[in-house]
Amino acid sequence: MKAILVGLGNAGFSWYKRLRERGLLAAVVESDEGMRSKMAGEAFPFYTSLREALDKEQADFLVNVTPPAVHTAVNHAAFDYRLPVLCEKPISFQYAESTAIVERAFRENIPFMIAENYRRWPFVRKMKQLLEQGVIGEISTIDIRFYRYHHVRRNYTVSLLRDIGVHHFDMIRYLSGMEGRSIMAQLYNPIGGWNEEGAVLNANAFMEMEDGIRVGYAASIAARGEETPWSGNWRIEGTEGALELVNKEIIVMRNGIANRIVDFPDAQASDTLDAFLIALGDGLEFETSGRDYLHTEALVHYADESSKQGRSVEIVLPQIGLEASR
Repeated sequence: MKAILVGLGNAGFSWYKRLRERGLLAAVVESDEGMRSKMAGEAFPFYTSLREALDKEQADFLVNVTPPAVHTAVNHAAFDYRLPVLCEKPISFQYAESTAIVERAFRENIPFMIAENYRRWPFVRKMKQLLEQGVIGEISTIDIRFYRYHHVRRNYTVSLLRDIGVHHFDMIRYLSGMEGRSIMAQLYNPIGGWNEEGAVLNANAFMEMEDGIRVGYAASIAARGEETPWSGNWRIEGTEGALELVNKEIIVMRNGIANRIVDFPDAQASDTLDAFLIALGDGLEFETSGRDYLHTEALVHYADESSKQGRSVEIVLPQIGLEASR
């Protein structure tokens, strides 16, 4: 298997090293010729034109690590050549574009996966394992707190939900096994926050999931107090106990007794690339396929709609592929 890597920025260079070390790299595409120096003279083909690379290289899949505003064009180009795509999140910052990309991939039967890594962390897999074992009974409520000071420069405007909160929303879906029904959200910039055009630094949201599960979410990337891990800190209440994630440690509360879990040897997940290759080889749909991840992006989209409208809104999920199965 060989891949065309598109994008050689910070994240792209990490993918470059991963693909190179595993003998999976066919070629690199990067519009900035100056980025070639990162390859330190290594003899992989380097292109500034994606179409040229697609015409000349024999590849089995494409890894899209471009800025989010470029994702759609790169994904469509790969689909034109019927290449499977492993794309960094988001599918697109524009929900309509994300939906169109996923619809095309499904319609043309082209494998398309989003590189969502938060749900693959061992402590998150362990939480899922415990929940599936019923250690706290049925989930009733979920409470998430996320606080960081994350003022960074990118070639696009960094905002809380679409850049980081989307990971947490994906974890909500993954851990609960449920989809969103409605959401009430306030997205805003706090006093003392920075004023980059289009940036949203804070979020407070209340979500109703299937089966009546309620979720509270409070987050900031302009916080000056003690920081949480990138995963956030979680409290999941159940009918027979509670499950907490605090600074990457799991605490299970039952009958007033706390059991702290700090090691997760039985909850290791394959990394994103391995999962992609395994699913490709087996002809299976990916865990974070475009179809699945579109439901995560829907939560971000409707949170934004709720904030703009100042009211709770119903979450209407795309039904891509479901009609054909009926």
